[in-house]
Amino acid sequence: MPIPPPATSVPEDVIAVEQALTRITYLATRARWHDRLMANAGLPLDRAAVAILRHLAETDPLRPGMLAVRLSVEASHVTRQLRQLENSGLVVRFPDPEDRRAQLIQLTEAGRAAIDRVRDVGRRGMSLALADWTPDDLRRLATLFHRLVDDFVAHAEMAVDEPTAVPTVAPGDGPADGWVAGGPSGA
Repeated sequence: MPIPPPATSVPEDVIAVEQALTRITYLATRARWHDRLMANAGLPLDRAAVAILRHLAETDPLRPGMLAVRLSVEASHVTRQLRQLENSGLVVRFPDPEDRRAQLIQLTEAGRAAIDRVRDVGRRGMSLALADWTPDDLRRLATLFHRLVDDFVAHAEMAVDEPTAVPTVAPGDGPADGWVAGGPSGA
């Protein structure tokens, strides 16, 4: 059954942005790109582990369930990954001081060093790809990317906070979902 066209028209510039985000999300999530990143960083981590390490590097210690919510994945996936990361010495669990029955997760020094290596390799690769860009172009791109992500986050929060809001794209169907949840930011 064909999908009916949207009820409202979308400006061509928005379509061009969506197409560019689709392309960059595809490039950033390719297995070959990840494998090369891990080889250059000297780490045997899968994509899910890297997503967890990236998130933990940017937050205070948190419960595994909250980590799953923030990554938009099932708790069982996070639990399995955390077990492997803990066995590798990259994360540590400790009792939550507010509720001793619960546990918090944080990076170890080895975990922080690992994610720093991943980020360094990714940033060096990005630097090579953008070597012909002027400093002014790079500043403008960074400013616009931050604005884009901030607007996506605000829109996503508005859609959650306002039960009458109707998303124009089903969750997980648009490039913005992958971008906000764990695309190449910080790479």
